Amino acid sequence: MTYKVTEEGNISTVHLDGEIDMDVTEKAKEIIMPLIEAKKEVHLNLKEVQYMDSSGISVLIESHQKAMELGTKVTLKDISKSVLKVIMMAKLEQILNLD
Repeated sequence: MTYKVTEEGNISTVHLDGEIDMDVTEKAKEIIMPLIEAKKEVHLNLKEVQYMDSSGISVLIESHQKAMELGTKVTLKDISKSVLKVIMMAKLEQILNLD
């Protein structure tokens, strides 16, 4: 997994690339959580994510919950087909903010 963070006002966009599985979930949290804790609105761009397993999904859920606790939000953008399939199978499209 590689990533790039861009800032625009109070919105931080995290462009993730590659595979998000249990080998990289801690790294993903280290990138995303401080942005949420800074009360930024976080956009996760998932266009270049080819694969995400359940541990990757748990990062999305944890990020979403933390943002709600702090009064901000995490939005998933440009979701790749493979990731969208996992989100739909887990019936998370009603919980997570998809754009």
